[in-house]
Amino acid sequence: MNRTIALIPFYNHPDTIESVVGQLRRHGLPVLIVDDGSDAPSRVVLDRLKSWPQVHVHHQPVNGGKGSAVKTGFTLTHAMGYTHALQVDADGQHHLDDIPAFLALSEQHPEAAICGRPVYGDDIPTARLHGRKVSLFWVHLQTLSRSIPDALCGFRLYPLAAVRFVDNTPYLGNWMDFDPEILMHLYWRQTPLRWIPTRVSYAADGISHYRMVRDNLLITRMHTRSCLHMLPFLPSLLRRAFTKGDA
Repeated sequence: MNRTIALIPFYNHPDTIESVVGQLRRHGLPVLIVDDGSDAPSRVVLDRLKSWPQVHVHHQPVNGGKGSAVKTGFTLTHAMGYTHALQVDADGQHHLDDIPAFLALSEQHPEAAICGRPVYGDDIPTARLHGRKVSLFWVHLQTLSRSIPDALCGFRLYPLAAVRFVDNTPYLGNWMDFDPEILMHLYWRQTPLRWIPTRVSYAADGISHYRMVRDNLLITRMHTRSCLHMLPFLPSLLRRAFTKGDA
């Protein structure tokens, strides 16, 4: 049986984090919040959450990026004895009522990464939608597969054994480039990927740390270096492409 903990990379979302943690606890999950150098008002809220049962908070001294926070979370949750980590955004975008479906599918396939396949409404910003399409084009090219329907949704349940390589892969992105990059690495390493449709919402007054120019440049740079990093996996990728043996 899996031992699963929710992992929240957090940076200055004081208005939504308590609701997100409350929903996770109602689903019976312990929670680790990795605070990525947040400001004083956010730390006040996090200090309050530390008193909640089975809620852990780890503070990073400076803002190192979402990817950096998730990587730290992988290390900490593994050391705490958990087998799986459910990554959830702190801003309330994810439909957390889908958690039972994630957990059930992970119990059936404990070796697989369970990934949210986002279902968007009319509230998705046009720039975000365009950026996702561009990144997905590169992911398909660099996996030699069209079996990945989304690369940027951060609602994922990772088997921690499958992401141990992160400790020895220092070039992995630390910001918004992390989500697509780790997904490609999992595919290259033949970790099975399973998908669950899930709603993603964008509040009109919500706080977003997405920066179109900066983040798209980071993702472009990541895909550029991935052309090199995929080379050791190219023989198996070609074999899978020709035999349609997608993970």
